[in-house]
Amino acid sequence: MSTAGWPVVLEDGDVVLRPLRLRDSGAWRSVRAANLQWLRPWEATDPSGAAPVRTFAGLVWELSRQGRLGTAMPFALEVEGSFAGQVTVGGITWGAMRSAHVGYWIDGRLAGRGIVPRAVALVVDHCLRIGLHRLEVNIRPENAASLRVVEKLGLRDEGLREKYLHIDGAWRDHRTFAVTREELPQGLLARYRATHP
Repeated sequence: MSTAGWPVVLEDGDVVLRPLRLRDSGAWRSVRAANLQWLRPWEATDPSGAAPVRTFAGLVWELSRQGRLGTAMPFALEVEGSFAGQVTVGGITWGAMRSAHVGYWIDGRLAGRGIVPRAVALVVDHCLRIGLHRLEVNIRPENAASLRVVEKLGLRDEGLREKYLHIDGAWRDHRTFAVTREELPQGLLARYRATHP
């Protein structure tokens, strides 16, 4: 089961999730540069203060390695054929737990169009199909855009985790939202479409 479900391509109309590729370098850099201020408050940082020295090729290699090991499913997000962000399933645990967490970022120029909820729903449905039981999303309480994503998806609010992740230079509180297989007999994408036609 450790490598089940990777690599894979997931699609819903104009939204495509696929493995990040070396040839994404130019588009990835361009989108990241255009969204520096939009993304900075939500980006993970190293508590030691060390700046990342990873090249884009190193990033792709590491994410691909995690995918092969079955510890993560790192997706590039495409909208209408263009690179638009990333969705990553991380912390994949099998055995008795069978759970993982989902993180994402999108080009701020595309925010609010229902793209991220669809992408997260695609990923959650895929994870449940391959045998995971529980998925969670952890969000800073100040991140209104991400809070709207989990609200639209109807994920269960499990409360506050104090000083949960090192983000933007400090340990930050996060709210945890989760869903289990039992809550989604028809799948998350179907539930989302039923409430957001």
